[in-house]
Amino acid sequence: MELRFTSLSDLGPALAQLAINLLTAALILVAGYFLGRLAERVTRRAVERATGVTFDHTPTLATIARGAVLALAGVAALGHLGVQTASITALVGAAGLAVGLALQGTLSNVAAGIMLMALRPFKLGDGIEVAGTAGTVTDVGLFMTRVVTWDGVVVYLPNGSVWGAKIVNYSQAVRRRYDLVVGIGLHDDVQRALDIMREVVTSDPRVLTHPEPAFMTKGFTDISVTLVAQFWTTASDFAATQSDLTKRVKERFDAEGITIPSRPVAQG
Repeated sequence: MELRFTSLSDLGPALAQLAINLLTAALILVAGYFLGRLAERVTRRAVERATGVTFDHTPTLATIARGAVLALAGVAALGHLGVQTASITALVGAAGLAVGLALQGTLSNVAAGIMLMALRPFKLGDGIEVAGTAGTVTDVGLFMTRVVTWDGVVVYLPNGSVWGAKIVNYSQAVRRRYDLVVGIGLHDDVQRALDIMREVVTSDPRVLTHPEPAFMTKGFTDISVTLVAQFWTTASDFAATQSDLTKRVKERFDAEGITIPSRPVAQG
């Protein structure tokens, strides 16, 4: 902004115009601040609705939304004061290019983080296996994804390695199938063993009736016949049902004299 006056009589109006411009710029910044807070809250709620998780801190996308609004407000305020914002934009662009070249690996993680947030192959609280790490997702940031492994170890994975790897999501499916595989002795009653497995599996209310459980022989070796019980449960019941039914089948086999042979340990 340039003040022009040729006499003292022009000074008053020029100062008044300056005061008005400063006040307007200040109002733009104040409005930008409140609009930024509003954008942050709206984005936060949208992310929470999309992921089903309440955050203990501000999600990354909400922070970006607030920063974008504040940056626009700053540029608008400077433009209202007569500052040539085109030169500022060019300077910021050149600085951004230099930083981008220096931080190519970091920016690839940022790009991967944005893709993970947009496409959502997993959400907070999901159990996943990715890049050799299995556990529960506790945070997805612009640079890293935080996973707590099943044994309680906190692992920070660069988003680039997460996005570029195969992602196994154990929580996304509504139901899961388990194959209970058991080997019985060659001289044991195969049909009776299958009937026992059917009784144990179908009596558990956590086992789904659709798809219907299946019971079959899979093959045999020189010491055993392999039997398989295939059944489906909800994802939340999967681990507990697997453990319980394996235990019950073993107990029923023991009670009815059906053996589960094992090879003798070689003596060294």
